Amino acid sequence: MTEPLVLGIESTCDETGVALVRGCELLVDRTATSMDQYARYGGIIPEIASRAHLETFLPTLDSALDEVGVGFDEIDAIAVAAGPGLVGSLTVGICAAKALASSLGKPLYGVNHVIGHLAVDKLADGPLPERFIGLVVSGGHSNILLVENIATDVRELGGTLDDAAGEAFDKVGRLLDLPYPGGPHVDRLSQAGDLSAIRFPRGLAAGKDKERHKYDFSFSGLKTAVARYLEGARASGEKISPEDVCAGFSEAVNDSLTSKAVRAALDNGCGTIVVGGGFSANSRLRALLAERADAAGIEVRLPPLRFCTDNGAQIAAMGTELLAAGVAPSDWDFSPDSGMPLTQTSMLPR
Repeated sequence: MTEPLVLGIESTCDETGVALVRGCELLVDRTATSMDQYARYGGIIPEIASRAHLETFLPTLDSALDEVGVGFDEIDAIAVAAGPGLVGSLTVGICAAKALASSLGKPLYGVNHVIGHLAVDKLADGPLPERFIGLVVSGGHSNILLVENIATDVRELGGTLDDAAGEAFDKVGRLLDLPYPGGPHVDRLSQAGDLSAIRFPRGLAAGKDKERHKYDFSFSGLKTAVARYLEGARASGEKISPEDVCAGFSEAVNDSLTSKAVRAALDNGCGTIVVGGGFSANSRLRALLAERADAAGIEVRLPPLRFCTDNGAQIAAMGTELLAAGVAPSDWDFSPDSGMPLTQTSMLPR
């Protein structure tokens, strides 16, 4: 029997994504982004993002369907990002999804786009393990999840108490006057730096915090430590090596992320760590996690770089998981949830 064909719609921030997924097969994934419009502001402008979604959704949808020659009548279900994200951006995608589902008479699923960052791995590496540790790392999230069933049972073991990893990278990029977004530039410079030249602090890694927050992260103090180092060096006329600063900072962030993810897997008897989110593209995170997990006998599943940023494929993949688990479609009147908890995989009917 042919598996259902799911249309996925992503509009949580500045990417408008449309994809078609059948089981573990990605038929098409098209994305339009408004990222280039924010460089002069140093950050996302929600109103601009919402307008960009309005302008690009239909062309992106038409382009995706035309690429694979699929008609609307062939779609079995529609999944749309319901949160977390920017309310205005989410609203555009949700309204479009509701209009399509209503006119086609198809079931609609409002899904958690952060959990979708983990679900998308199935399109690259095959069916997800029955039980695994999920490490979600992005500009807005740094969380460790225990996933018993990605459609119905996700538990949060820990998360950031302040800045997310991607957010901290962008802030350090600003401290070094790097172009927006700073994260990729910090990563690039770190690869040319000396990892041991500057040792920055690891948050929640000592004393009572080490056990009390064994799966939690804190990067705000680390960002402050970088700022103080730069201020001191500039005041004394010391030559600053941006490469070494980025390398030391990157190592501090990735040391925390990887050590706690591996610990969570060992503590909970999980043989696999699945990573998702924009920051999963970070080169040092990939190398260090692979090294530490291999030493602990744990498999690591990392998404291809094209699946790291927000995309329709992750939403469609999440939709296929909900359908396979027999989860009921969402009610028609659900609203965007900008703070959708990570334990909520979808907008369940009342």
